[in-house]
Amino acid sequence: MKVSEIITELNKLGGKHGIGIVDIVENRVVGMKSRGVYETPGGTILMEAHDQLEELVLDRATYEVKKDMGNKMAQIVYEGKWFTPLREAVQAFVDVTQQYVTGEVKFKLYKGNIIKAGTTSPYSLYSESLASFTTGELYDHHDAEGFINLFGLPLKVRAMKMQELEK
Repeated sequence: MKVSEIITELNKLGGKHGIGIVDIVENRVVGMKSRGVYETPGGTILMEAHDQLEELVLDRATYEVKKDMGNKMAQIVYEGKWFTPLREAVQAFVDVTQQYVTGEVKFKLYKGNIIKAGTTSPYSLYSESLASFTTGELYDHHDAEGFINLFGLPLKVRAMKMQELEK
């Protein structure tokens, strides 16, 4: 099936369920604000599916930066800055992060909502045995105490400083 045919079908399907309608006030390039009402059911479904796959196959830090880079790429395109070094740099990041983003996503559509019904990928970083914290080679429950102490240390130092300043 061609991409255009997929979008056409998703537009029909999503449109029946009220998916992808947004009413926004946006900032134009020239500085003024304008109001727009847009309807893009197929695009909304595809974006949600893609996001689900990214969340499954990318590590947390890369996923978070990818969301920022996605917004940056949208801004670059919106402002007509396609032929710039910045777009090329962002594109290089996107190309690297997308090399393993593939799989199958299932949704249920209901009254404007896209409800997750399952996501799989051969490159999934999810491990059921690790996520359930069962005993195994990769996860030792005894490691958690040290991690928690170190991870919370800056907050503990701040709390001590605040108490000191209150005296």
